Amino acid sequence: MSAPDIPALLARLEVNRVHPGAWSGSQGWSSTAEGPEIAVKSPASGELIATVRAATATDYEEVMSSATAAAAHWRAVPAPKRGEAVRLLGEALRAVKTDLGTLVSLENGKILAEGLGEVQEMIDIADFAVGQSRMLYGLTMHSERAEHRMYEQWHPLGVVGIISAFNFPVAVWAWNACLAAIGGNVSVWKPSPKTPLTAIAVQQICNRVMKEARLPAVFQLFIDAGTELATRFVDDRRVALVSFTGSTAVGRQVGERLAARLAKSLLELGGNNAVIVDETANLDLAVPAIVFGAAGTAGQRCTSTRRVLVHTSRAAELEKRLVHAYGQIRIGDPLEPGTLMGPLIDARALEQYRSAVSAARAAGAELLYGGKVLAGPGNFVEPTLFRARNDWPIVQTETFAPILYVIPVQSLDEAIALQNASAHGLSSALFTDRLQHAERYLSAAGSDCGIANINLGTSGAEIGGAFGGEKDTGGGRESGSDAWKAYMRRQTNTINWSRELPLAQGIEFKVS
Repeated sequence: MSAPDIPALLARLEVNRVHPGAWSGSQGWSSTAEGPEIAVKSPASGELIATVRAATATDYEEVMSSATAAAAHWRAVPAPKRGEAVRLLGEALRAVKTDLGTLVSLENGKILAEGLGEVQEMIDIADFAVGQSRMLYGLTMHSERAEHRMYEQWHPLGVVGIISAFNFPVAVWAWNACLAAIGGNVSVWKPSPKTPLTAIAVQQICNRVMKEARLPAVFQLFIDAGTELATRFVDDRRVALVSFTGSTAVGRQVGERLAARLAKSLLELGGNNAVIVDETANLDLAVPAIVFGAAGTAGQRCTSTRRVLVHTSRAAELEKRLVHAYGQIRIGDPLEPGTLMGPLIDARALEQYRSAVSAARAAGAELLYGGKVLAGPGNFVEPTLFRARNDWPIVQTETFAPILYVIPVQSLDEAIALQNASAHGLSSALFTDRLQHAERYLSAAGSDCGIANINLGTSGAEIGGAFGGEKDTGGGRESGSDAWKAYMRRQTNTINWSRELPLAQGIEFKVS
């Protein structure tokens, strides 16, 4: 596509060149000019796209007060009616998919196909949530006491906090917000200050949908330039659940603060994901999956492939094919057709890439491809391929960049042990044509990750399954399956319809 007319694109999405960074149901967009300014620049060109005035403490209080009041109304709306609101949101997203996907690519740097795919994820989870709104099932249980009935039901939590990361600036919000909404909750969103424009655009879409449907302000927003308001948000007792997506280091702090006030947390943290290639693997499947997993989104996904554990009998062939494939990766403007890898998000990410490459070289890794920061405007690097050892500290460190380590192994058991030696436990994959290997890998003695795939890569999950991982990945689950339960509280109910008062376990307790 041709270069977008940025002012026209922003205008269609109702994003001003200088835009307030907070929206509450009671006050609308903040009118204060006191918050610090966030300059939003294209990671591909360095061009200033727009400026956002970050929220102030006063803005934050307006948002939280408004959200708390809205939650009291929203919880009384029948769940299927709540689902109808999410359906309307999904339809509104369909109408702006191209524009919103373009803004994702412009602001975030991922290629347009991925930007559009991210908006499609929003649409997909909206569709999923609409159906789920009629299936918030509880169980019925048989009571041990005569003429008693037991069952469970699910109620809203109230206000759900969503703290999202730059790499999926809108999809992860939708995973949380759509399910929270059909569960009767109001969401307050704190997006990454690295990608605030897409959040503002989504908030405008939500505002329009809810206003036209004459529904409460179920979706609200504040943008924090630093960490002060974010910390206040995590500590705020009005927030029943905080869903946090980000690094393990920060996520651990968030989890500790929430635990201190006995609040619920949903943590989606880092990953050091491995692909295992056994002696029977079909490399025609494995190679493109590995390359997309390692270089897609410039390696800035929590599910990005960081390690390849390959049987020694296939190592030379796989390395040769990976080097050839890496040479075909077109790097450049993410909005240009044919581009397969865009830039890293910012200068800090460039420095982390340089540091990781240096550390790998110092450890003794053999460079097979790449390793350079590209000259010129934008935060572009080469996708990088090393032959390495699994036990090196740099290999066990998640680097948010397109760096892949190839590690030869002697057996499937060794590969599984090395894969599971990672502190993280998010996504994993095995390429094999042997049934016994596939079943071994998916057994309790196999992959210890929240996601384990056979003959497809670590990256690119569908919304139908619950997404998340174990260990240092945080243990949270979002999106499909029964992830909706995270946004609700379970209540067990017992009804005595007899004229007696028997106690459970046959206990006798009589008073005159």
